[in-house]
Amino acid sequence: MDSEIILLYLRPPSFYLCHCISGYHQSQSCCKESRMAANLAAGGAMGVPFNALYEAIKQVVVKTRMFKPLVEDLRSKINALKPLIDAMEICNIALGISEDELRDFKMQMEKGPKLILKCSNLSVWKTYKKYKYSNQLLELQNSLQNLLLVLSVQQARDGKVNLVATRNIETVVQRVDVNVAALRQHQEMNVTNQLRSISSTAIQHIENQGQVQNRIDCEAPEPPRVTVGLEGPLMELKMKLLKNNNVSMVVLTAPGGSGKTTLATKFCQDEEVKDIFKNNIFFVTVSKKANFNLIVQGLHQRKGTEVPTFEEEATALKWLHKYLKEEGQTPVLLVLDDVWPESKSLLEIFDEVKGPNFKILVTSRSQFAGYGSLYTLKSLNEADAMTLFRNSASLGDGSSSVQWTKLITKIVERCKGHPLAIKVVGKSLRGQSFEFWRKREMEWSKGDSIIDSETEVLRSLQSSFDALDEKGAIIKECFLDLGSFPEDQRIPVAALIDMWAELHELDKDFLAVTHLQELTTRSLADLVTRKDAVEGDEYYNEHFVTQHDLLRELAIYQTKLDPNKQRLIIGNNGDDLPKCLREQTDRPIKPRLLSISSDGVFSTSLHNIELAEVEVLVLNFDTKDYAFPGFVEKMDNLKVLIVTNNGFLPAELSNFHLLDSLSNLKRIRLERVSIPSITKNPLQLKSLKKISLFMCSIGEAFNCSFRVSHAFPNLEEMHIDYCNDLVELPDELCNLVRLNKLSITHCPILSALPEKIGELENLEVLRLRSCTDLAELPSSTTNLKKLNFLDISYCLSIKELPKQIGEMSSLIRINMRECSRLKALPISICDLENNLEEVICDDETEELWEPFLPRLNKGVVRAVEEEFNLTWLQKF
Repeated sequence: MDSEIILLYLRPPSFYLCHCISGYHQSQSCCKESRMAANLAAGGAMGVPFNALYEAIKQVVVKTRMFKPLVEDLRSKINALKPLIDAMEICNIALGISEDELRDFKMQMEKGPKLILKCSNLSVWKTYKKYKYSNQLLELQNSLQNLLLVLSVQQARDGKVNLVATRNIETVVQRVDVNVAALRQHQEMNVTNQLRSISSTAIQHIENQGQVQNRIDCEAPEPPRVTVGLEGPLMELKMKLLKNNNVSMVVLTAPGGSGKTTLATKFCQDEEVKDIFKNNIFFVTVSKKANFNLIVQGLHQRKGTEVPTFEEEATALKWLHKYLKEEGQTPVLLVLDDVWPESKSLLEIFDEVKGPNFKILVTSRSQFAGYGSLYTLKSLNEADAMTLFRNSASLGDGSSSVQWTKLITKIVERCKGHPLAIKVVGKSLRGQSFEFWRKREMEWSKGDSIIDSETEVLRSLQSSFDALDEKGAIIKECFLDLGSFPEDQRIPVAALIDMWAELHELDKDFLAVTHLQELTTRSLADLVTRKDAVEGDEYYNEHFVTQHDLLRELAIYQTKLDPNKQRLIIGNNGDDLPKCLREQTDRPIKPRLLSISSDGVFSTSLHNIELAEVEVLVLNFDTKDYAFPGFVEKMDNLKVLIVTNNGFLPAELSNFHLLDSLSNLKRIRLERVSIPSITKNPLQLKSLKKISLFMCSIGEAFNCSFRVSHAFPNLEEMHIDYCNDLVELPDELCNLVRLNKLSITHCPILSALPEKIGELENLEVLRLRSCTDLAELPSSTTNLKKLNFLDISYCLSIKELPKQIGEMSSLIRINMRECSRLKALPISICDLENNLEEVICDDETEELWEPFLPRLNKGVVRAVEEEFNLTWLQKF
């Protein structure tokens, strides 16, 4: 007996807890014991890899800078898990989960130390591996979080069992009190107190877990101590949501890291808002998996009522209706924070219960068209960006010298007004020397991106890109293509249409536009259009895309990660050459898209590129003269050529003869170039289907004896926009018998069309918009029997239409806004009554149609308000 008491005394206090629990479980059936045997073994074995991971994180957390936020999060998770794992290891406590789940947990932990070591040893130059390791760290973090959740849930589920076990502990404590007192009375209290502490802790933990189960916190969090640049947006948001009784839901949208949640919390803590809604302010973080029932339970909890369990969504919705009815005229504010497209159904439900006293503020990277009023949070201006940066970097008076000021300004400019980027960069430079700051700024100026050096910024933006699901695979590709165009330049939608028709088989123009609209709703791009654009016009030459520079850098970053190197983007002067061009390799890359930006002659060797595989070539430059590079003639498979001069005046473009060998070239787009050399050498592009000339000098070429039908014998589309020197079109153009679309817009001195234009027998669209000097349409225009759309809007000099216009039997749409000198319509217009579907006018031209209205279908003629301006055309 004495030896048994001594043995009992010498064992650690945790033994008694394990002994009692195991004693309780031994009273269960033999079948249950056999099922738990493997689980016990696996649970015990988990302690070995867990402890290895624990030590690895403890060693690395003070060393790594690149992954510091992620590693610190891991340390927090693993510190919470360690007491539970230790107890499980000592006592062989079984987990109520499957062997597969245990195996997955163990596998993650075994990989952990190696991953942590890789992260700590990662060179700052190998930035392309950062996102890969970041994702793996997040996966490990999620695994630990899930394990913690499993342990917590099981404790709540088996609370009664554990309480019985705890009572057994008390029995053992009493027995220990008696026996130990007889042997070592002076040490009895230590053992007893430790056992009672274990008992008390177990009971308290079980009670706490039971309380937090299935609850959601609806308390509005406090905004950060320092907020910058949100005063204006806060005022606008209050005006939109509080002052307008017709608005019950506002969707606050912007890219990740722009400050949406901060603005929402600031809104909730605003005195005016609190005075209106009082205690009826609810704040719920939704993320990707919405649970309407839990949200309603959270409302219950905040109101201090008993929290029910809703088995069905309909029951929760019924309670919400009841609650809002009981509140009556008392306003209620619900903030749904961080709503992702996967949770759109949540907005649909709340849209059913909207009312003047129930206001909903949604924050999201998506716009959710059709749900509420949209408010887009803009980037910070220069002054606010500087204030936020100085605060984040803890800059004092010592950094106010001229040198410091210049350096700070350069670094802040790199952040492009993005709040998260500003804060992360500021913190990373805090306390560093002037030389370190210069080194970092120099790296960025040479082509490195903030995304390359700051993982937190990358993760924030990357999540929006990753959210494009498998159905959005082409949309992902389209997003990456946007990186092919220079920083701070608007991207013509027409250029993207050409690219995507060949790269992604989007053979209808409107399909490309729908993809851009999707990117816009996801805050990955901005689609800019004219306010007076007509729906269904399919005229996209005045549509442009803009993009935050950090999003462009994200696209380029993703392009670098592509193992197949489908895109190759080469920047100015070769300063930021891709790795594949800096290294010698026997394996050439085969990009489908090649983008080159240069300030002059491009001299970089492309020895590693299989030029014959390139399908789209994008050339961006800023110089007076530009010659097609010699390697162009080797691009046997080239289908799309886009040439853009980003200077102010047209640059002379030469070496056109190099294109003569490109037998697969289908589309050419030239912007701000002069093309006199196109007439100097014979040129024939038999596969060319479409040519677009935007802001080009083409008068000299077209006024000479340029044989356009010989050069482009199979041309189907010709677009000429903003070409200020075009006086007339050559008669030879009428030999393009395959031409089905001729669009000439904003050519102010174009005075006449070819008399033989009626010979374009396959022409379906004739657009002559804003050709203000054009006096008339040739009489042969009426021979265009396949023409279905005629646009003469803003042709201020046209005085009459062809008398036999009624013979154009296929004509279904006419746009004739602002034809101010047109005073009458020919009587033959009556012959169009059977086919004419739409006539777009202004108030004055609408009056010209009044005599014909009885013979036309109702609603065919409609006036459109004038909102003409050129702000959309500015460079961004």
